[in-house]
Amino acid sequence: MATISSLGIGSGLDLSTLLDNMTTAEKARLTPITTAQTSYSAKLTAYGTLQSSLQSFADATAALNSADVYAATTATSSNSSAFTATTAAGAAAGKYTVNVTTLAQAQVLVSGTAKDTSTALGGTSTNGTRSLSITQGDGKPVTISLTDDQTSLAGMRDAINGADAGVTASILKVSDGSYQLIVSADDTGTDSKMTIAVTGDDTLNKFIGYDSATNTGGMTQNVEAKNAQLSVNGIALERQSNTVTDAPEGITLNLLATTDSAATLTVKKDTSDASTKIQAFVTAYNALQTTFSNLTKYTAVDSNTATQDTSNGALLGDSALRTIQTQLKSAVSSAFNSNGISTLSSIGITTDPDTGNLEVDSTKLDKALSDNTSDVKAMLLGNGTTTGVITKLNNLNVSYLDSDTGTIANAKTAVNTTLKSLTEQYNKVNTSINTTIARYKTQFTALDVAIQKLNSTADYLTKQFDAMSTSSSS
Repeated sequence: MATISSLGIGSGLDLSTLLDNMTTAEKARLTPITTAQTSYSAKLTAYGTLQSSLQSFADATAALNSADVYAATTATSSNSSAFTATTAAGAAAGKYTVNVTTLAQAQVLVSGTAKDTSTALGGTSTNGTRSLSITQGDGKPVTISLTDDQTSLAGMRDAINGADAGVTASILKVSDGSYQLIVSADDTGTDSKMTIAVTGDDTLNKFIGYDSATNTGGMTQNVEAKNAQLSVNGIALERQSNTVTDAPEGITLNLLATTDSAATLTVKKDTSDASTKIQAFVTAYNALQTTFSNLTKYTAVDSNTATQDTSNGALLGDSALRTIQTQLKSAVSSAFNSNGISTLSSIGITTDPDTGNLEVDSTKLDKALSDNTSDVKAMLLGNGTTTGVITKLNNLNVSYLDSDTGTIANAKTAVNTTLKSLTEQYNKVNTSINTTIARYKTQFTALDVAIQKLNSTADYLTKQFDAMSTSSSS
């Protein structure tokens, strides 16, 4: 049987080119599918861009969705070397006179001396056991079992520090051959006074024991436990710590030194945080508008141009984006509260009709925040659940960005479903094309072989006729 090494050789016909042309024609069936795949892949990327921009806007919106933002205050001390102050939301504005007469101190106990840090200092333990207990104030004792080796300065230091007893032990080298154990309360104030006792070893108890009720024992008190004592507007106060968190309420005083004369604490309303966060909100909203514009950009196609302009936005005409854009625009321009501050424009935030961007009159904004703080808060937050510009925007953002049921998540799911369907369609059509081309090639090969055989037969017969003609002529 004749074989063909290259299509068309046997017949002399350009079957190879014909097969290539037919293959190209068949492959054209894939073009609409790949075009659709490219379009939907671009949509998927565009939804990612939209989601990122929406998240930035949502973060800026959420930063304003707290009453504390509009109740901020700032505190100033006239004697910052004696005390500083910070405020929490809701602290009452006003002026206070502050006198600091005593700073809180943590008690420090010091042992007698030992010649080194490793020699055991304990005597014979009772029944082979000894324990060290540390009690602070009226608290429950923390009991530590000590071996013979742990009765050295280093052993007791490590055992105490490992017990989480509210105290810290350290070793002080006084001189060569002279060391002392120092035990310091972690907290200031009289409630942290220490009583240290050793049971089962009288020798060690005489060295490290201390009773704060009688100020007696083997250890000596190097620093007395003291409470902070101060007065605010002439009212005497005493606290365990130099950090006073409730005098006045909402204000934290950090006591640093005693005062020779009264100092002044001034608490004022602070609108800078709210103003900064509102500016950030406007910036994020405008950035989102730019994202909307880029993703829905349309470039008109010249009537003489046969193909669509590829510079159009990937979400041009997209219903999900259009819904988000419309809802946000409506929320931003909505009105809440009826006390003169009812819309964003009431506090100096207006919309540019040409671009849709927000513009801020900083002077008007700062005045509104300073003079009408409660009304600004009412307009922005409403009832905190359904009303208020910021509350409504926050609710919308949640509905857009929910990872399971949000608008963006649903849009992405729809696109991915379509892309999966297009992939299946592509594979099915591609398989059909490959099958058709394989059939054409088989048929062309058979044709080539058949024509080759016919040509061979024709050549043979021609030669036979020529031979017979030559023989007859002779």
